[in-house]
Amino acid sequence: MSNLQERTLGQILDETVEKYPDNEAVVYVDRDYRQTYREFAEKVDTLAKGLMALGVQRGEKVAIWATNIPYWVAFQFATAKIGAVLLTVNTYYRNHELDYLLKQSETENLIIIDAFRDVDYVRTAYDLVPELKTMERGHLKSAKYPHLKRVLFLGQEKHRGMYSMPELEAMSVMVSDAEYQARQEELDPHDVVNMQYTSGTTGFPKGVQLTHYNIGNNGFWIGENQRFTNQDRVCLPVPLFHCFGCVLGVLACVTHGATMVILEGFDPFLVMASVDSERCTALYGVPTMFIAVLEHRSFKRFDFSSLRTGIMAGSPCPVPVMERVMDVMNMKDITICYGLTEASPVMTQTRIGDPIRKMTETVGRPMPEVDVAVIDPETGEHCSPGAQGEICCRGYLVMKGYYNNPEATAKTIDKDGWLHSGDLGTFDEDGYLVITGRLKDMIIRGGENVYPREIEEFLYTMEGIQDVQVAAVPSRKYGEEIGAFIILKEGVDMTPEDVRDFCRGKISRYKIPKYIAFVDEYPMTASGKIQKYKLREMAGELFPQAMK
Repeated sequence: MSNLQERTLGQILDETVEKYPDNEAVVYVDRDYRQTYREFAEKVDTLAKGLMALGVQRGEKVAIWATNIPYWVAFQFATAKIGAVLLTVNTYYRNHELDYLLKQSETENLIIIDAFRDVDYVRTAYDLVPELKTMERGHLKSAKYPHLKRVLFLGQEKHRGMYSMPELEAMSVMVSDAEYQARQEELDPHDVVNMQYTSGTTGFPKGVQLTHYNIGNNGFWIGENQRFTNQDRVCLPVPLFHCFGCVLGVLACVTHGATMVILEGFDPFLVMASVDSERCTALYGVPTMFIAVLEHRSFKRFDFSSLRTGIMAGSPCPVPVMERVMDVMNMKDITICYGLTEASPVMTQTRIGDPIRKMTETVGRPMPEVDVAVIDPETGEHCSPGAQGEICCRGYLVMKGYYNNPEATAKTIDKDGWLHSGDLGTFDEDGYLVITGRLKDMIIRGGENVYPREIEEFLYTMEGIQDVQVAAVPSRKYGEEIGAFIILKEGVDMTPEDVRDFCRGKISRYKIPKYIAFVDEYPMTASGKIQKYKLREMAGELFPQAMK
């Protein structure tokens, strides 16, 4: 008998509200913001009805470009309840990347905050969609984005052409309970509910389509493996636009009635203050986040005795760091997760009680109800323990496909239903998965996936560059940093700083190459194919400072 639940995210939330109405759902320590599950559900219903009043239909995309503000999680469920697709936008995106996403996704609705770091989101929206300033709201017709119908601003202020939150909430009265109920009843757990752009295993970013069934079940099992109950309080300093935030975090909590203690962005001091003051039982992060907390000068001032479990993911954790997390942060039951967005995202997780060696050398065992295999890329045969092959998975967690990209979908999910990760690994004798390398060229910088081709295509537009190859530079701090190996046109003089200046403001800061080398040629195979793995080896010699 299957332990999988055929429920929409709306039904999952309703069930939790019925069981634990007075349990705290969402807490923000820095602004003393608290909502019980009942209050949270009321906010969700108001936003959902407001979106319906605006005319948002089942199947429409609602792109949210925002940091982890309180409205974010409410919109995650408000969109789900009316059958819309929440499209999560990376907060580090710039004009160039948002333009690509809006076009490729054919998104109908865009929700934005005012700004993040040095990017003005409102100005970006006006730059890309100048019609906002002249057209009546609700009648937007954009030359560049023919599908775009509405832009909403996540705040009180009024911006020309955009709906504000008070306006959206006020419009909710225009939709009756019966209409709202009827919309929810026509939904199917196998409808797409979430879309995230990932560099995938090849080419430009692709929209991964995930269903209620995919992420609702994955979130449930992630929580089960940490033994979550309605008594758990989970500190979430990870971005909600990633599966790490909105599935491993939000859905693991909501499926168990646990409390989400959310941070708008990662700040080690605020993480410690949140854990201490809210008596958090779990904490999530990538290894660099845990290191930043452990090495903070105020570490000893805070009490971590309430911590028990949590998740570390994104890149391998050094043994000394894991030992300190388990010892001085009291996280004896911390777990490690591995997966990719296309797998909803977690396919393996360590279990409470696993030895420390398994938590630092492996990424755990397959999730319940999931098949994970190591498959020989040449023969298609399943590998025996210890033999290296491509990590693949099959089951409820496999995405519906890439949006408007059947070719890429067919390359990633084979005819037998196996999702190919592009990562290489082996199973040990105990059935734990070990990551050994990559078939794909992906760079993973502190948990952020970066696809080299995207940066290469961008750098080709710079005057004076004849050829460019981007590869990972091994880094002690981030696991990997971005390296650019550039061949210049004859007679051109250029410095690494010139290249970085060209990138600033046009692509996300984390995609700007940290290490830049000007070379005369690239290592090639006999057939003239550039050997990226050799560039990686060269990087270790050219940039030894990266490992310091």
